[in-house]
Amino acid sequence: MTDAGGTREYDGIVLGAGISGLVSASVLLEKGARSVLVIDEYAKVGGNHLDFEIDGYTFDVGSLIFQDDSPLLHRFPELLPQYVPVEPSWSRLNPQGKVTDYPISLKDDLLAAGPLAWTAMAGSLVASRVRYRHQRNARDFTRFWVGAKAAQRTGLEHYVERFCGLPAERIDLDFAKARMMWIADNARVWPRVAAVGRRIGRKLSPHREAAQPAPARRVQQLVRPREGFGALYRPVVDRLEAEGVEFMLATPSTAIERADDTMVVRTAAGAFSSPMLVSTVPTHRALALAGAEAEPLPTVTIITLLCSFAGRRGFDTSILYNFSHGGSWKRLTMHSDFYGQERGREYFCVEVVGSPSVRTVAQAERAFRDHTSANDLFDGDLRVEGGHVLDSVYPVFTEGSAARAAEQVARLKQLGVTSLGKQGGFEYQPTARVSTRHAERALGGKVSPK
Repeated sequence: MTDAGGTREYDGIVLGAGISGLVSASVLLEKGARSVLVIDEYAKVGGNHLDFEIDGYTFDVGSLIFQDDSPLLHRFPELLPQYVPVEPSWSRLNPQGKVTDYPISLKDDLLAAGPLAWTAMAGSLVASRVRYRHQRNARDFTRFWVGAKAAQRTGLEHYVERFCGLPAERIDLDFAKARMMWIADNARVWPRVAAVGRRIGRKLSPHREAAQPAPARRVQQLVRPREGFGALYRPVVDRLEAEGVEFMLATPSTAIERADDTMVVRTAAGAFSSPMLVSTVPTHRALALAGAEAEPLPTVTIITLLCSFAGRRGFDTSILYNFSHGGSWKRLTMHSDFYGQERGREYFCVEVVGSPSVRTVAQAERAFRDHTSANDLFDGDLRVEGGHVLDSVYPVFTEGSAARAAEQVARLKQLGVTSLGKQGGFEYQPTARVSTRHAERALGGKVSPK
């Protein structure tokens, strides 16, 4: 419907067509909306689930593996036939330069250190319990429970820093207590350090769904079809459109206004109004659209190298993590292990967390080549076919950032905007599983089963 002023009216409007946006549109329909508009500046749905086709190679940004018991599939069962079943394997480069078990190897990380190192690590754990009893940040919290030397020896502390994109001492203590309390629950005595390491890997790995109780059946790992995320999400778009959702892609929003109980979103393509406006875009951007100034919250920037290779790669797993003390890259994913080689060449993506010293694709490439060469990886013809820099991938919880985020979300609520999701709610959402259930709860919809 269009009002007298030319503004098109909807029962609900959603800003952002990522997982949170798609689930939000579905929930609005579930709650009785007959017409919903989804607006996104990207040309495709899926948000930061991006893929690139270069000369026959198909790459993802990051390592994106789903599971067939995800709540996302309960809400959108038409996704399941689109996925490619895979059997991924994981390994890690440890600080001693050895490719070994992920997330920790009792043999290579601890037993190989020898009796003197065992004694030193045990002593460090005792000393850390005293030194860090008054914790100020995530580093203090981790060292209190694990011990400084064990965190250093295994590379776990470096992995936490790479994952967050900041030194551990700058990561908020409240975030550590909220997301890492399992360390305290499982590190009561030194012999359980290995179990702590395993849990660290499960909690911080964005490529895996959140840890769940042991399922009654085997969970199948999945990746998007070779054609890309557009092919994966096409059935979801078709279903939502059939149920009353309209998608307006490649269309940046220019303003948000409130008129009594109605919200108006303005774009270059026209103005649209609704009594319900859901935003999944970064909170400071939504506030700017509403004419309110707000400081951007800290987020991680990911630089992705899109590579092909012929030669000896130096490991046989499909995903390799960098737990070493050097190198700026965090993780690489061998797409050719899932989809097959292209013209006899393997291809993969490398994920690098942006930092003051690594800001561009060229800088990330130089650092990756230097580090992998020094560790005897990728001996052969390594080519970087392309690269991508993606801002605002996930929140960084520095001191006070959670409180600032809550204040911005509250301001948006006062303006009539329900802001949710990884960026719209400044929530740590490493998987589609988490994003789905957060959006369902935030909008009062039916929560998909675990």
